[in-house]
Amino acid sequence: MSAFASLPLDPLRIVLDAGAGTLTPEGPLLTRRMSDMTGAFADTAAWRQAQAAGDPVVYTVASSPVPEENRELPQSITTIYPGDCGGELYMTKGHQHPDAQGEIYLGLSGVGGLLMFDGERSHWIDMAPGVIGYIPPGWAHRSVNVGAEPYRFLAVYPGCAGHDYDWVLRNGMGRRAMRAADGYELVPFGSSS
Repeated sequence: MSAFASLPLDPLRIVLDAGAGTLTPEGPLLTRRMSDMTGAFADTAAWRQAQAAGDPVVYTVASSPVPEENRELPQSITTIYPGDCGGELYMTKGHQHPDAQGEIYLGLSGVGGLLMFDGERSHWIDMAPGVIGYIPPGWAHRSVNVGAEPYRFLAVYPGCAGHDYDWVLRNGMGRRAMRAADGYELVPFGSSS
């Protein structure tokens, strides 16, 4: 697997395989296990228990070789596996862009949600294949798998945006997505049920 391509880039053809969750040519692959999700889930005891029971993969991010550099538009495919931790549905860590930039997510397979928070207001978009979620500058965002199959989406973002995961740990996300009898429910962030 190649790392990010070096600058300057030549024009590039990138092939998206939505079913496999890959981009070719490939860039870095990030795998987030339960142990990488410190502080993300409300139920700390359930989080520790999940780690001890095999430390499952929560999500992966397969990137193209386009680097996260100023004026570039990197792409990645995130696959969030189905599951929950203490009733809270599997999700990405969530982040804020230090250089406030917009971003788009395109649903490829499965069903999920895009949770955004600007520090005061939270907003949820139901995601499915063909749905584009627009994340305005200044909104922290995290994706959640609300279905029984892997949820996969394509992200395209300015390379200069950056990823501040600690912002979410400090400020929360306004709401949490919890498993419910009819699928899922959104609860206040400080709650776990």
